[in-house]
Amino acid sequence: MNLGLTALELARIQFAFTVSFHIIFPAISIGLASFLAVLEYRWLKTRDPVYQDLFKFWVKIFAVAFGMGVVSGVVMSYQFGTNWSEFSRVAGSVTGPLLTYEVLSAFFLEAGFLGIMLFGWGRVGPRAHFFATLMVAIGTCISMFWILSSNSWMQTPQGFSIQNGLIVPEDWFAIVFNPSFPYRFLHMAAAAFLVSALLVAATAAWHLLKGRRDRLVKTSFSMALWMILGLAPLQAVIGDFHGLNTLEHQPAKLAAIEGHWETNHDHGMPLYLFGIPDMEAEETKYAIGIPNLGSLIMTHTLDGKVTGLKEFAPEDRPNSLVVFWSFRIMVGLGVLMIILAFWGLWSRRKQCLYENKNLQRFALIMGPSGFIAVLAGWFTTEVGRQPWVVYGVMRTKDALSAVSAEQVGFTLIVFVVVYCVVFGIGIYYMLRLMHKGPEFIHSQPANEEDVILASKRPLSSVKEGLDQQEDQS
Repeated sequence: MNLGLTALELARIQFAFTVSFHIIFPAISIGLASFLAVLEYRWLKTRDPVYQDLFKFWVKIFAVAFGMGVVSGVVMSYQFGTNWSEFSRVAGSVTGPLLTYEVLSAFFLEAGFLGIMLFGWGRVGPRAHFFATLMVAIGTCISMFWILSSNSWMQTPQGFSIQNGLIVPEDWFAIVFNPSFPYRFLHMAAAAFLVSALLVAATAAWHLLKGRRDRLVKTSFSMALWMILGLAPLQAVIGDFHGLNTLEHQPAKLAAIEGHWETNHDHGMPLYLFGIPDMEAEETKYAIGIPNLGSLIMTHTLDGKVTGLKEFAPEDRPNSLVVFWSFRIMVGLGVLMIILAFWGLWSRRKQCLYENKNLQRFALIMGPSGFIAVLAGWFTTEVGRQPWVVYGVMRTKDALSAVSAEQVGFTLIVFVVVYCVVFGIGIYYMLRLMHKGPEFIHSQPANEEDVILASKRPLSSVKEGLDQQEDQS
């Protein structure tokens, strides 16, 4: 059951499938953990019960995302032994300890305080509970630190030697803080916070469009838009620095992203807005570009030289068609996030933030954009690294286990079926929770008018009023 593909192709598809499912859940939990810490801090500082009610709503979604992230991460890690045992054998002395540090320093921290965070209300003091929430939030960031350190080392390896065909670590500081790590860590951290902010904004926008105007919904919408306003433009700046780092350390990836084939020696490189890179013809067909803008972005000069893909041997070139478009999807969604952020700021200043239905519709549509942008970014990063599993050191084809296409194809089909059922149910449950929305627990509206305004469905509020009148009569 090989689906007409080789074992290498199927193993890559299987890993891409499992990591794509996995990454969306840590992206939610990393961002939501920090959001929950902010909500609880605001509650401790102001004692406004709205923040406590929002905490108790979003912590449910965090718990589901955290659980599914752990499960999908464990399954993904097993593939290093099943499909990629040669990679583990050759590079395991570097990647093994980094992943172990993640478990020891982050996962145990998260697991140790997670129970208090989820079930500690009324059982521990308010400050102790906030400390637990803060530890979980810090733990998610530490976990991201080690995972990205390991992956970044595979992108820009340093601090090692090769002895008897094996990679041997020599400088752990150089390994952990490899050249691409700072940019990729900041880029992923901002992406995770944007994923959660867009999710919160979309949920609040949904309820605003349905007629809710209570403080729970308004506060969610306002806080999410402030977060997007701060992060979306910052993400563009981080991405620019990341691009300069990629040009220096992974020029083939950068050329593939830009669909740039010929090195520009005496003129600026254009920025292609549209095109179809053809790997066989070695050209980008139907290209629509802006002259010199590519050089300006990549080198910060109008005529800066950027190495073209033809400078690299055909077997060393990543698939330009894939990364060309995955990168543009990510950037295009980033531009839309910036538009949403400043539209929200404009509406806030016009004092129509909660009445601007067009803004709310746009925020609702943009809800999934964070996930799509994260996936597009990871496809750009991982496909752009090919044909290397450790860039310039070990090729992907040499990392494969001694498995047949039939074996990998069968397990791939099993993964697809199981993942779609198990994680599909989890995603459906989270969507149901968001559809239901935050509820008043400690911050009940003070009077009948507030109750009507806080109702999720205006007709149900009217019905409740009629019932009360009948009882009084």
